[in-house]
Amino acid sequence: VVGYGMAVAKAQNVVADIVACLRAHGARVRFAVHPVAGRMPGQLNVLLAAARVPYDIVHEMDAVEKDFPACDCCLVIGANDTINKSARDDPTSQIAGMPVIPVWEAKNVIIMKRSLGSGYAGVQNPVFFFDNTHMLFGHALEKADALLREIKDIYGQ
Repeated sequence: VVGYGMAVAKAQNVVADIVACLRAHGARVRFAVHPVAGRMPGQLNVLLAAARVPYDIVHEMDAVEKDFPACDCCLVIGANDTINKSARDDPTSQIAGMPVIPVWEAKNVIIMKRSLGSGYAGVQNPVFFFDNTHMLFGHALEKADALLREIKDIYGQ
């Protein structure tokens, strides 16, 4: 799941390299893109396409949201409001009723963010504190690059 933080960090090319490495070793990789992710509709789709992420693995959230319970690991890069469970659970939340991507249903969730700060809507995200969530703090480009190096080490590349 990619968000505006990936765009700001210009991490799309490293993300594409992570995808290529994982797929080369048999992993099934798909992207869930929220329709309002980024600062304009379609921004993240364009960035992923420019980084040569295969278009057939980039999906709108509705096409993949039912698949999260079977997902072993969900990597979230720079998304916040679009994965905030408060939109579903808290009728008093500023984002109540907004469609969100249910990343919390995956077995493991890794969220890359610079901090625990709230997103554009100013709403704290409870997903950051779930038992199946692991926070990876730092600049998305640097963290994605470090993750790529680790994946390559695992595969002996």
